[in-house]
Amino acid sequence: MTDKELYEKLKYSSKNAYDEMKPEEIKAMLDMADDYRKFLDAGKTERECVAVTEKMAIDRGFEKLDEKENLKPGDKVYAINRDKNILLAVIGEEAPENGFNIVGSHIDSPRLDLKQNPLYESNEMALLKTHYYGGIKKYQWTAIPLALHGVVCKRNGEKIEICIGEKESDPVFCITDLLPHLAKDQMTKKLSDGIEGESLNILVGGIGVKSDEIQEKVKFKILSILNTMYGIKEEDFFSAELEAVPAFKARNVGFDESFIGAYGQDDRVCAYTSLKSIFDIKSPKKTAICLLVDKEEIGSTGNTGMLSKYFEMILAELCCKISGEYNILKINKAISNSSCLSSDVGAAVDPNYESVYEKNNSAFAGHGMILMKYTGSRGKSGASDASAEFVQEVISIFDNNDVIWQAGELGKVDQGGGGTIAMYIGNLNMNVIDCGVPVLSMHSPFEITAKSDIYMAYKSYVAFYNDR
Repeated sequence: MTDKELYEKLKYSSKNAYDEMKPEEIKAMLDMADDYRKFLDAGKTERECVAVTEKMAIDRGFEKLDEKENLKPGDKVYAINRDKNILLAVIGEEAPENGFNIVGSHIDSPRLDLKQNPLYESNEMALLKTHYYGGIKKYQWTAIPLALHGVVCKRNGEKIEICIGEKESDPVFCITDLLPHLAKDQMTKKLSDGIEGESLNILVGGIGVKSDEIQEKVKFKILSILNTMYGIKEEDFFSAELEAVPAFKARNVGFDESFIGAYGQDDRVCAYTSLKSIFDIKSPKKTAICLLVDKEEIGSTGNTGMLSKYFEMILAELCCKISGEYNILKINKAISNSSCLSSDVGAAVDPNYESVYEKNNSAFAGHGMILMKYTGSRGKSGASDASAEFVQEVISIFDNNDVIWQAGELGKVDQGGGGTIAMYIGNLNMNVIDCGVPVLSMHSPFEITAKSDIYMAYKSYVAFYNDR
């Protein structure tokens, strides 16, 4: 063996997934990408994502966990928490105290939420005030078409679902930006200060009622329209959850259509691939669980975030219905023996901004799914830091199933960082590691992913469910 041959054998380098994929995998990848774009368009909010997931699950034979008294191997069940979390499980052959195999993703994305009292009139225009949700670059949300999604709960108990801006016949909404001719002062500010949070006000109307009795004629007109369409009045905004999201559809990107561009791929790209993988397994050794949670973008707090007791409660319920008894020691053992892939996106090296990445430890678009031993910020703050033993176990599973994967972290050490749900799963005494799809333009209104990476994420989750 020559020195060159030995060096090639000993060194590590990531592989381009397209170069390694078989023709039949290329076809499966393209079919998956088409289906994935439909999933993105149908579920732009966490509530919509749960509703779409439930329908997909029912179509594939999943039943409500609440309606099952006992569970046996092969049963497929799901449970929903407050319309914002959903858990799907395929019951395995082994006893629950041997642990579960879990793939967990989040289905909330950065966006603009309407404030509690949002509607006002200024200069004979009606606008809605917003409060941004999650980490956004505020300037990216001006001068793009926006749609309104969400629910309004009325005093009589009626819940109104609202989605305006997605159909071709719908109006869209917009946050205006300052023309460059008058932006001298604005252009001298830091990028983070160029658009203030209180300036993210959405234009929604400009025709007032013809009345000498009303001062805010345009606001009154908008209230009248809302009352006619939905039977709501201004105080109903207080009991509403309305989100402004980009109004454009998911699209193929590039002459070769190798990428997908869309809003909300962080983290619905991982939600979709984990869903598809649990749909495609039949008789796992250990019970397989797909968990989709809310609130990750703001710290996983609240009763629908990963810090909620909901996940532990459902695991306990699964244990009881599989074994036929309540035994706290066995429940604790089941949780401790469980392992989880924290399925979240990573940052792909961007050719336009290479200086913030340390390339030896970064992911590249098209080089497969990314395995991240830890996330967090700077000194690993907010990370779970997977053990060497579990990392090797996961790598072996991927290699044995021809999964193209790469190792990486979120940019240079002192540059910044980010978190996932991994640390909260780790707090339950489970093995957990972050892995998912590399993304370009993360947290922007139009995120980019490579189709090959999406396919490899799917393959990795199927392998994890089947072979562990």
